[in-house]
Amino acid sequence: MNILVVHQNFPGQFKHLAPALVAAGHSVRALVPAALGIQEWNGVKLIPYSLRRGNAKDAHPWIVDVESKVIRGEACLRVALGLKEKGYVPDIILAHPGWGESLFLKEVWPNAKLKLYCEFFYHARQADVDFDPEFSSKDPANAGRVALKNANLLLQFHNAESGLSPTFWQASTFPEYIRGKISIVHDGIDTDLLKPNPAAELTLPCGKVLTNQDEVVTYVARGLEPYRGFHIFMRALPELLKARPAAEVVIIGGEGVSYGAEHPSVRSWKVLLCDEVMPLLTVQQRARIHFMGRLNYSQFQAMLQVSRVHVYLTYPFVLSWSLLEA
Repeated sequence: MNILVVHQNFPGQFKHLAPALVAAGHSVRALVPAALGIQEWNGVKLIPYSLRRGNAKDAHPWIVDVESKVIRGEACLRVALGLKEKGYVPDIILAHPGWGESLFLKEVWPNAKLKLYCEFFYHARQADVDFDPEFSSKDPANAGRVALKNANLLLQFHNAESGLSPTFWQASTFPEYIRGKISIVHDGIDTDLLKPNPAAELTLPCGKVLTNQDEVVTYVARGLEPYRGFHIFMRALPELLKARPAAEVVIIGGEGVSYGAEHPSVRSWKVLLCDEVMPLLTVQQRARIHFMGRLNYSQFQAMLQVSRVHVYLTYPFVLSWSLLEA
């Protein structure tokens, strides 16, 4: 079969599935941002798309998110039309709908089966929004903004034949009439790579080398932000470091925001929490906290292999791969 994969951050959740489809004898192509800069990945032919415009100025703030998805959807629509002119017809379109790329692909190939990756459906109540009273919105109209975030998903499910979700909880966030289309299929974990290694070592920025003989506490998030409980973790460090005088704390993650909002001061959450917590620590305790930014995968693997305790905190939201890999 001809299978077209669509993912803004390819391979993303299709890291194991796409090569498996190739190995099974299918012809697999992927629509990816042109900035990715490569033409092939593990037997998957990559087809680039480029955005033709940015967001409009002075648009209603609730519309900006929808407009961004339409801009990406249009870019992929035009590439798809070019592929169709050359005779390409997919049997299946396997897409992550979150960024809008697959919005209009059924208009090009109406007979293709569209299968959507069901990562999360937004709710103004009883999920991530306003879960944390410290940062809950003071505007009761915020529910309207959250509801509009689902417009892209609802439009795509209007045309989709089916969906897949990695966990039962993620599938449960979708409306009941959509849930019936969703199969639970986890992304997969490479247990040949992610396994104990007594010889693993992790070199810290200060030059110190940690092994699994050390008392290592690890914390990982794509962005160091409240959505992943960074504020809770940082505020626990004074007590933790006092109770465990040999513990080394290794913190992995970027300073940007991945899921939540920036602080109103526009300072990073890392800076804000360090300003709050570091004065409560001794010089020796501060020396046992190690911020390592983002790691390549082999370093990440070594970090897990030397970790004595891995801490994971989150709002009710999509689980991080790092938790399951740990």
